[in-house]
Amino acid sequence: MRRGKKAIIRTSKRSERVIVMVLRAKLLTTFACVTTLLSVMPAVAQPVCSPDLAVFPEIDLSVNVEIADNNAERAQGLMNRESLAEDSGMLFIFEQPRETSFWMKNTLIPLDIVFMDETGTIRHVHPNAIPMDLTPIPGAAPGDPDPERLMVLEVAGGEAQRMGLKPGIAMAHPRLDQSQAAQPCQ
Repeated sequence: MRRGKKAIIRTSKRSERVIVMVLRAKLLTTFACVTTLLSVMPAVAQPVCSPDLAVFPEIDLSVNVEIADNNAERAQGLMNRESLAEDSGMLFIFEQPRETSFWMKNTLIPLDIVFMDETGTIRHVHPNAIPMDLTPIPGAAPGDPDPERLMVLEVAGGEAQRMGLKPGIAMAHPRLDQSQAAQPCQ
């Protein structure tokens, strides 16, 4: 009878070894599949960019924009317009980051002015700028350690809040240096 018990114990240990080997093989196969999937999937999907769109991937928003990228276009801005369509605006682009301020001379409608740094990250939002007001609107909040701005987005008054535009949200746009962009384009 003693021999039978030893045979059962040996069989049990042998079975345990086989089970452990099978489990290890399945685990290694699963790990290999996951590793393969991760290697072919992008870490973060990059937004598809277009010059006439300001894309804010974090809040799933695209704003149709007119570009103002020279002195004459920037000086004209949205002056003398009586309306501005929902989800549209004007994107002011400077040659390099700089301290900037805006005014509302000859601007007939209230505007939200969204100031962004060289990474495309919103640093300051000035809501509901008053039509025709000549008071300078600074591109940086008081105490901002880096007051230089590369781009400024103007949208209709009240739209920035409705859209979810606030400091810290990043824009994707092809005119940003993609190596510095917080949200690079695809």
